[in-house]
Amino acid sequence: MTQFDITGMNCAACSARVEKAVSAVEGVDSCAVSLLTNSMGVEGSATPQDIISAVENAGYGASLKNAEKDNKKESELKDTETPKTVKRLIASIVFLLPLMYISMGHMMFGFPLPSFLSGSHIAAAIAQMLLCIAVMVINQKFFISGFRSVINKAPNMDALVALGSGASFVYSVAAVFKMTSLNNSAEHMPDLYFESAAMILTLITVGKMLEARSKGKTTNALRALMNLAPETAIVLRNEKETLISVDEIREGDVFIVKSGGSVPVDGIVIDGGAAIDESALTGESIPVDKEKDSEVFAGCVNLNGYIVCKATKTGENTALAQIIKTVEEAAATKAPIAKIADRVSAVFVPAVIAISLVTFAVWLIIGKEVSYALARAVSVLVISCPCALGLATPVAIMVGSGVGAKNGILFKNAAALEETGRIKTLCLDKTGTLTKGEPVVCDIICEKDFSEENLLKLAYSLEIKSSHPLAKAVCARAEEKSLSPFESENFINLAGSGVSAVINGKECFAGSYKFISSKAEISEKMQNEIQNLSDSGKTPLLFTVENKLIGIIAVADALKEDSKKAVEEFKKMGLKVVMLTGDNKKTAAAIAKEVGVDEVVSEVLPDGKDEVIRKLQQDGKTAMVGDGINDAPALTRADIGIAIGAGAQIAVESAEVVLMNSSLLDVATAIKLSKKTLKNIYENLFWAFIYNVIGIPLAAGAFIALTGWEMNPMFGAAAMSLSSFCVVSNALRLNFFKPEKKNIINNENKTEIIKTEEKTMNKTVKIEGMMCPHCEAAVKKALEAFDEVESAEVSHTKGEAVLALSAPLDDDKIKTAVEALEYKVLGME
Repeated sequence: MTQFDITGMNCAACSARVEKAVSAVEGVDSCAVSLLTNSMGVEGSATPQDIISAVENAGYGASLKNAEKDNKKESELKDTETPKTVKRLIASIVFLLPLMYISMGHMMFGFPLPSFLSGSHIAAAIAQMLLCIAVMVINQKFFISGFRSVINKAPNMDALVALGSGASFVYSVAAVFKMTSLNNSAEHMPDLYFESAAMILTLITVGKMLEARSKGKTTNALRALMNLAPETAIVLRNEKETLISVDEIREGDVFIVKSGGSVPVDGIVIDGGAAIDESALTGESIPVDKEKDSEVFAGCVNLNGYIVCKATKTGENTALAQIIKTVEEAAATKAPIAKIADRVSAVFVPAVIAISLVTFAVWLIIGKEVSYALARAVSVLVISCPCALGLATPVAIMVGSGVGAKNGILFKNAAALEETGRIKTLCLDKTGTLTKGEPVVCDIICEKDFSEENLLKLAYSLEIKSSHPLAKAVCARAEEKSLSPFESENFINLAGSGVSAVINGKECFAGSYKFISSKAEISEKMQNEIQNLSDSGKTPLLFTVENKLIGIIAVADALKEDSKKAVEEFKKMGLKVVMLTGDNKKTAAAIAKEVGVDEVVSEVLPDGKDEVIRKLQQDGKTAMVGDGINDAPALTRADIGIAIGAGAQIAVESAEVVLMNSSLLDVATAIKLSKKTLKNIYENLFWAFIYNVIGIPLAAGAFIALTGWEMNPMFGAAAMSLSSFCVVSNALRLNFFKPEKKNIINNENKTEIIKTEEKTMNKTVKIEGMMCPHCEAAVKKALEAFDEVESAEVSHTKGEAVLALSAPLDDDKIKTAVEALEYKVLGME
């Protein structure tokens, strides 16, 4: 998608005009114009120059976004429109106040006039005219933009403002000339509408200021992301630490991140260790310990420690830059629901002008004077607000995308953010999605003459020379137990069967049931154990010494800690949950039973997954969650593809939603956020439509016969000013969306996921000696190391740590942990 910056757009009618003009260019496949960001995304073979020419012919400006500018810093998203609007508003008020004093203060309330105006109605009228002209000059952009849009046959909101204010001014000027030819000029003073002409412009400027401020807030999340990456980095050059600009770092450079510093680019730790805060990228508040060979990402903060890293990705290739790019592209695309507002906006302004003219004519026909008919017509012009319609969808999409990114959920486009909340069926891959994707030892069963430790040590001695993934799982368990292998001789790898070696002068074998049954006699009890393990989806490895079975070690792809809880959450949301895997039926059935999915489809190849998705789509919108290369066809075929962030690159590229945390619980969060955003869009569209549906007839005087209500043009302008502000402010409520943060607590034989909202015990620890955020980080890490501590909020300014406890924790343990860091515990509450 090619990105363009658009200038001159002021309302939804403008964006609709630009979109229509560009869509008509030969070679343009799709075009999405964002009024919120004044940008446009175009797909197709048309040249940038042809597209820019089409925009300019429509009466607007366009320029191609350059690559350097795309790699934005926070300052480039700074709200520059609000300060300009504030200055214009202040200048307008300076001239409006004396105008209102002369027109309304004197005429309505008898306030005294200056001596040079007192006693001369014509002088007072001319003074009003001059003050009004000053306000009109200050706000000339409304007239320039409005009349230009009329000339280009695409009237916009500014045209409504310009026509409304201009009509009041022209009518008032005519009244001034009429006053000069009459002896009794006082009777025409009520025909002056200079204060309305000026007040309309001022009130619309108030609305523009409020709208600009609110729109500025919609990019807060994006600006925060852009501001994460530091501007400088410490690199090793000729074995010396050198401070350079981040832009100068190249792949392969060695950089240093000290305690309290930010990671400048993506890299691999080659020396040292640190606790890194990755919450900005993943949404997880718990620091991640990094050691040699660990990955680090740009924008993350080193809370405690010292690491030396090798740069692997720089510039726009870093994870942070890709997240920013994804959020920007999502904001630049258009949600399907926005088409409703687009169709209305395209004809809105011409329709309002027509209604205004009809209103003017009807009141004249009825017999009302010109000034009365003009007031009704002007009210219609200034109360109508196409901006509210145009902003209803994009502001919600921008805020929703930003909130998602802040919590480690990337929606690649607006359609994905809208459609995720509408899914009915959720397909889950098994390996790497529900499970960890790597085998681990889950059961150790010994014959009576052998202990677990002896079996594991012998198994370690056999498998240490094998490269098979199951062998690695056995070795990993032995290393966890700090066991040392026996010396082995004559190691033989028997492909497809197992391995053999001579250990302590005895021939030993390891392998499958089929292979080992030919080497040793297997008792009925052990055969039953093997069958039970196999039925549970586990792979039993059998071990023999001198043709005698000594035990079984079962290996399986372990479930992720949050998989079962995630599936429960999906079912609560009313989703049909299907597991889609290429694994064998027995293993798939065992995993499915453990997590509680509704349906299992196993032993399917990648093209088979695509076909399954097709069938499921017949019952409603279907989402696919996966992480592997074999999931790419299904991710592409599904209505919504959701990729696990730690998965294969092709899977991430094939999906519309990416989960940076690689947690299934984030799928539920993504669905909830999508539903919240969609609801917000509906609310915005409702208020935008209902405002105009009620406001325009009210301004035209349709309810006068029933209620006696007459709308002054100034009140119409005030209402218009507030409409867009209200729509944008409603969208900003999405910033209050809080996903369920869950902590995982491992007990001996089970894993529980505890919601933070269910915390029942708090303890406040008074601490003396903390001086800075680094002190806070050290205390926080020490306290959260206790299993009983779910979270610790530490403040060096308050001199305290507030602990959220899942179980009672002895005060002495807390005191010992804190004072080991050389801080003093003053007391606990």
